[in-house]
Amino acid sequence: MSMEWPLFILAAALAVYAGAVLLAVSLPRPALGAVYPLCILAALAACAADIWVLAGQGAFQATLPLGLPTVGLRFRLDSLSAFFGLIVNLGIATSSLYGTGIGRAELSKRIEPFYPAFCAAMNLVLLADDAFGFLFFWELMSLSSWALVVSNHEDEENRKAAYVYLIMAAMGTTALLFAFGGMASPAGAAGGLAGQAGGYAFDAIRDHKLTPLVSGLVLVAALFGTGSKAGLMPLHAWLPLAHPAAPSHVSALMSGVMTKVAIYGIIRIVFDLLGTPAWWWSLPFIILGAATAVGGLLYAVQDRDLKRVLAYSTIENIGIVFAGLGLAIAFKATGIVNAAAVAMAAALLHSLNHSWFKSLLFLGAGAVLHATGRRDMESLGGLIHHMPQTAFYWLVGALSISALPPLNGFVSEWLLFQAVLAGPGFPEPILRFLSPVVAAMLALAAGLAAACFVRAFGTVFLGRPRSTEAAEAHEVPAVQRAAMGILAVLCILGGLFGGFSAWAIGPLLKTLAGTELAGLANGPTRLSLIAFTQGRSIYDAPTIALFVALSAIATMLVVHFISNRGTRRSPAWDCGFPDASPATQYSASSFSQPLRRVYRGIVLGSVEVLEMPPPGDLRPGRFAVRYRDHAWRNLYRRPAVALLFLAGRFNAFQFLTIRRYLVLMFSTLIALLIIMAVWM
Repeated sequence: MSMEWPLFILAAALAVYAGAVLLAVSLPRPALGAVYPLCILAALAACAADIWVLAGQGAFQATLPLGLPTVGLRFRLDSLSAFFGLIVNLGIATSSLYGTGIGRAELSKRIEPFYPAFCAAMNLVLLADDAFGFLFFWELMSLSSWALVVSNHEDEENRKAAYVYLIMAAMGTTALLFAFGGMASPAGAAGGLAGQAGGYAFDAIRDHKLTPLVSGLVLVAALFGTGSKAGLMPLHAWLPLAHPAAPSHVSALMSGVMTKVAIYGIIRIVFDLLGTPAWWWSLPFIILGAATAVGGLLYAVQDRDLKRVLAYSTIENIGIVFAGLGLAIAFKATGIVNAAAVAMAAALLHSLNHSWFKSLLFLGAGAVLHATGRRDMESLGGLIHHMPQTAFYWLVGALSISALPPLNGFVSEWLLFQAVLAGPGFPEPILRFLSPVVAAMLALAAGLAAACFVRAFGTVFLGRPRSTEAAEAHEVPAVQRAAMGILAVLCILGGLFGGFSAWAIGPLLKTLAGTELAGLANGPTRLSLIAFTQGRSIYDAPTIALFVALSAIATMLVVHFISNRGTRRSPAWDCGFPDASPATQYSASSFSQPLRRVYRGIVLGSVEVLEMPPPGDLRPGRFAVRYRDHAWRNLYRRPAVALLFLAGRFNAFQFLTIRRYLVLMFSTLIALLIIMAVWM
């Protein structure tokens, strides 16, 4: 069939990605940098098509004679896939711009050929309109990102991260396979595959009504499959290992963009394919989302590895999004559509906002790593003097992720709290009970986020350098600073014009939640954001930003004019440490010690080891902190050890004699006959 121009533009962008892959395979290593300009071109073209569809220009479909027999590969670009396509392609454009600043010596045949394949796979997942295409491109996305994680395979930690990621990706894809199998329409349904497997086209799945039991099982499988890719606790085990192991611009894509593809998957299944939601569908989203938001930050505020701190923070933000989706499901199922629109807007806008500030933070962490060669925050410090632009951009990202007004992180979290405040209107008692609990946990997560990034920014950029590498740091190339600057500007504009963003996604909210934001039906009022009504819930970011700016200027002027003009000289306050060594200043571990001691028993599982020699012993004293991830230990490590133990025991069966094999077969036959006799 002929394609409309948005799909044609996307097809051309995918062709550019494919050409970039072939070019990267054939080019000599010093010329691999040509891959990134091609990816920028493809991403910007795809953004244009996504914006056109998101503006309310309808949905576009196409079918290729590939894939399953009689079905083919179906593609569809609607408002939902266009919204997430905009997230994906903006992230690709900025990460690719950052990639153009990578030195020729750092280009690698292990990275650049897989980078455009990863970009293309994420776009294809969003466009897939049948189960076969969705799962195929989902697996392509997993395998291409796995190749990027394992690119530095000489490092044992990277190999471990890639192995865990591959296992979790395989488990997630298997769960999604069961989910789509459960949703498949009966054989011969309209638009489906006429065969014993049923219909796997999304049109056929939408028309297939499921029983409550089957829909519940599909929901669990879909939540496992997409939650493992997004990093939802306790399926997060791979994320703090893989994201730090990947190159920094790839980490920005994986954390800021790929996790949103997983969110798209669960929204597509629950709000589009699975049928009318039941209120109890919301419970795992709300409970796991709130727990993930708090748990991710508790680990982030303790870790010393800068990129791993950002990875744990991604887990927290994914928890916020899932909590918003859970509230949207609950409100929609109970008929409170205005609150459902607010909760869904919070989830969608937080997905968009997180893609901006988390990509910015990962690119900034990559700049720090490039300038110093270090990720351990304890060996950094004072970088604001050597990398002022990077420090400013990173500060914007830190303020955004801490949900401070007037930046974009506050917009989506403010909407989420407005939805939570509507919780007493639930007709179900368990939902009314959960509302204040979720509000308390999200408030705790917001406080922990601020503490986490005060700690990170202060330790990395402020104070005095704690190592020679930090003292000799330098700014990254201008093109990489430009990529961070673009994302910082988006964070600022997304905060100032959050009302416009919420109004722009109104048609998508009407599709998913049944209505758009009631306060923005006629467009933003003075660029303000209105959740329900102007008298009840309004956030006017430009006014707040103007007030903050005028207050800061007035304070500086007052201090300047009333302070003593004379120069006073005196010893600086040294906090009781007369030694000027950087070792006497607060470290990242010092900052997190109170939280570690409060939560170490149940949540963190941290153990403090103190070795203090007795008087007269010349050995140095030693202090160390060890952490244990309860989810990793109990849900992954122990079952793996048990499985290996059983495998070792069953391995003996391959060395039996013929006589023993015959006895074993006879005993098995007798046991089966006994079971059949009892069963019948």
